[in-house]
Amino acid sequence: MDDLIGSLLGRADVAAARSWLEAHDEATVETQLAVTAIPAPTGDEVQRGAWVANRFTDVGLEEVHVDAVGNVWGCYGIGSGAGIVIAAHLDTVFDNRAVRVQKDGPRVSAPGIGDNGRGLAAMLSLAEALIECGVETRRPITFVATVGEEGQGDLRGAKHLFADRTFRPDVFIALDGPGVDRIVHRATGSRRLRATWTGPGGHSWAAYGVANPAHAAGTAVAAISAMSLPSEPRASLSVVRLGGGQAINTIPVEAWIEIDLRAEDESVLEALDADVGIVLKRSVESENQRRLAGTAPLQLRIEPLGSRPSGATSVEHPLIQACVAATRAVGATPTLAAASTDANIPISLGIPAVARGAGGRGGDAHLLTEWYENVNGPAGIVRALLVALAVQADEQASG
Repeated sequence: MDDLIGSLLGRADVAAARSWLEAHDEATVETQLAVTAIPAPTGDEVQRGAWVANRFTDVGLEEVHVDAVGNVWGCYGIGSGAGIVIAAHLDTVFDNRAVRVQKDGPRVSAPGIGDNGRGLAAMLSLAEALIECGVETRRPITFVATVGEEGQGDLRGAKHLFADRTFRPDVFIALDGPGVDRIVHRATGSRRLRATWTGPGGHSWAAYGVANPAHAAGTAVAAISAMSLPSEPRASLSVVRLGGGQAINTIPVEAWIEIDLRAEDESVLEALDADVGIVLKRSVESENQRRLAGTAPLQLRIEPLGSRPSGATSVEHPLIQACVAATRAVGATPTLAAASTDANIPISLGIPAVARGAGGRGGDAHLLTEWYENVNGPAGIVRALLVALAVQADEQASG
């Protein structure tokens, strides 16, 4: 694969595209700042999606359109099918507030500047470089800006893509955040749920002895925190939010917790989900056994908030080997990793997929202090270009 990447770098059209990306590095950062300034909280990506659609048209992509859930599409090259899909998610974890970009020397700070302002800007620059330099492809390249990747978006955009059984690309490449070394080929699956306990409530003195939803919730939290997890494959189990109650002197009518379960293996994830269900059920039984005779029992409601499948693209697959070789070719050290990204969906369906950074470096992702520094920025986009072309050149890369 190193030889193939080397031969691609020697092609005149690829060399021209690389030079174009390096020459337009500053313009890519300006695009990054512009798209970051458009609020796009999960579920409300319309404004940013319209902006990206206009840019797709401006750079010269074909068949630009917005689908039923808000994903933005554009195509490059000729041929049938989706070919190589390059995706970047539109949404951020932040609410619909005005975004202010701050500059401090080489560092720019703004919520979403890296995740995923960088991915979107890199995708747009890659599309433009292909067109401006007339890069030859054997298969079409489909660009998609997806909705609902973050949090309770639950990979809504990616799920919509693959709900169409005719949509089966050769490979799927997600540009997600900054960086040029990580290669996310393992999909971290997740189950997210809310457990709500409800009871009669009452005065904290006069009604003392009725079943208390907060006590049941606390019992469940303590039991969840004590659960053992396998060290391999990696798994996590976290209570991430909790609430309920009306006043300091009132037994609550309701208490609730939200739980995030994650694992790299689907069977481990399913087992954890089942174990959490048992813990929640026991918390109700325990509190009801303690209540005063004749008082109403607690009720438990469990609501699913999201489900992301797990899986992996084999390190032996040409897609991953191309990622490794291309990472080395741009002067970085490849690091194989696991994460939860749009790539989870194709990976779970057996479609070769990967998520990678789009150049530069950053930090404080998902915080208002998120930052980006454009160190070796073009390398991340060149890497994506090389991988997209390499998997087309390798006959084993399909399906």
